[in-house]
Amino acid sequence: MLIPYYQYDVIVVGAGHAGCEAALASARRGAKTLLITSNVDNIALLPCNPSIGGPGKGHVAREIDALGGELAKNTDKATLHIRMLNTSKGPAMWALRAQVDKIKYKQEMIKTVQKQENLTLVQEMVSRLLIKNNQIEGVLTRSGVQFFAPAVIITAGTFLNGKIYMGKVCFSAGREGELASIDLANQFKALDFKTTRFNTSTPPRLHRRSIDFSELKAQESAGEPLAFSFESEKKTYRKHKVYITRTTPDTQRVIGEYLPQVSLLSKNIDSTAARYCPTIEDKIVRFPHHASHQLFLEPESTTGKEIYLQGFFTSLPPIAQLKALHTIPGLEHCEVLRYGYAIEYDVILPHQLKYSLETKKLKGLFLAGQLNGTSGYEEAAEQGLIAGINAVQSLSKAEPFILDRSEAYIAVEIDDLVTKGVTEPYRLRTGLAEYRLLLRQDNADLRLTTYGYKYGLISETRYQKFLVKKEAIEKEINRLNNLKMFPNESTNLLLARLNSPPLQKQVTLAELLTRPGLNYTDTSILDPERVPLDPEVIDQVEIQLKYSGYLKRQEEEVARFKKNEHYRIPESLDYAKLYGISREGIERFSEIRPVSLGQAQRIPGITPSDITALMINLEKFKRQRKNAIS
Repeated sequence: MLIPYYQYDVIVVGAGHAGCEAALASARRGAKTLLITSNVDNIALLPCNPSIGGPGKGHVAREIDALGGELAKNTDKATLHIRMLNTSKGPAMWALRAQVDKIKYKQEMIKTVQKQENLTLVQEMVSRLLIKNNQIEGVLTRSGVQFFAPAVIITAGTFLNGKIYMGKVCFSAGREGELASIDLANQFKALDFKTTRFNTSTPPRLHRRSIDFSELKAQESAGEPLAFSFESEKKTYRKHKVYITRTTPDTQRVIGEYLPQVSLLSKNIDSTAARYCPTIEDKIVRFPHHASHQLFLEPESTTGKEIYLQGFFTSLPPIAQLKALHTIPGLEHCEVLRYGYAIEYDVILPHQLKYSLETKKLKGLFLAGQLNGTSGYEEAAEQGLIAGINAVQSLSKAEPFILDRSEAYIAVEIDDLVTKGVTEPYRLRTGLAEYRLLLRQDNADLRLTTYGYKYGLISETRYQKFLVKKEAIEKEINRLNNLKMFPNESTNLLLARLNSPPLQKQVTLAELLTRPGLNYTDTSILDPERVPLDPEVIDQVEIQLKYSGYLKRQEEEVARFKKNEHYRIPESLDYAKLYGISREGIERFSEIRPVSLGQAQRIPGITPSDITALMINLEKFKRQRKNAIS
């Protein structure tokens, strides 16, 4: 007989960014949820950089918020410094990035988790999955306690067989100061999950008092009010600054002397590092012609004195780190509070997942976060949110929640993981999204709030407010599309005041807004009946009108894309029995088991002739099925 206290609907293992989003989503949807973590004091820890956002990542943070997740709200509670990046480029490239108080960030998420209804938190180390007939049944902890649930989400981060490296020193750890998960890692291998090893590095943390900021360039926080969450009040943050310095040739010389002592550069290490977040020693090896490399000194909290040295990721021996740091302007006498280190860990290759993030091998088992091969808090958090929603969907055998690549960066990431797999730590970037002009950070709510409401993560109050905003945008765009401007003397005099050429023919005010140099506010002198609108409404009106031609072309591309996405492939299809597909094509199709023709086309190694042969076979099956029915 099961003890009721130990019976749950959903169990989430790990309380990092993926685990918190998964557990909160599950509990908010009404499922009795258990969140298990090895240390309740380190929930939502920021073990590496104390920042949220950036290109791609900032887009995802806002998408998480639009779906009802917590990351953006928690960021706004802990922000120290915030900027909108890439403002010299088009709106598709704009991205928020915030430095946060890592102590407050953790504390605020702990509060949120502990007060959430339907959510129980317990400190334990999971050592084994409980499985029966390829169905997950629960977990066994190291202390011998069994917890039961038909859905389990593993968000183990870097803990699966984690090892820390500092020079030639190596020891087992999930991250510094915490135990690695060895038993669970071994069970995944025993269950014949395909795994690989990745590694990532952190920089040293410096004591603020030991840094000479007088010669360093300061980077101020944004002058205008900003916020990540669509629900948060936008604010300015002027108290904290980020400072910029650079390495020197002496830095390169010191690091070069100690390269033989860096274990991760040894041929005996069989793990892959993040290409887009290289260590300082990797930069020296790969770019010896560069005389210096830019570094950012970022605050980590208001209560502590630690400064995060962005760009100096390293696994050098401590003595080498200190010597190298003392060659950098402003850091000549710096004190190190925490030395940098590298961590190596097991990754479950993500082609073994469905789009729902449920494993293909075990029913009810979901994987989310860094153990799927991603790098970054935001990438982990969005997977946790999707896994949490879909774990609850699975309880009633309901259709999973699956977005496609034209709807969200979240979908771009999951599709890349499931379809293309990983050979190195995956980092989300704007360049990975084919439809990035439609997937802007400013319109995440317009794209996704309806889904958040559908799955019970957006309140009625917030949803109604969203509908008012959406209607205001549509109404104003429609009005401007019907407001005619005539090439008369008064109109052209007003245009001259705006340094814009005179009209030669009749146009609408919407068409006029596509002119370079004209914006919505400027054209108010041509539009005396205009009523005041919310700034967010104005932003959307201006972007949608100014880029209307580009948006229309991208929407046409999406229509063609969706045609292949809606061309479904039977789950039980035996590819080995299909005619005309190459041997590699049969292997790749059988491994990935694509759900649509669109996904099949994106599988690495698949040729156009494989796709053609697949379509011929599918059409043949359709005709046979139709004839059998008739």
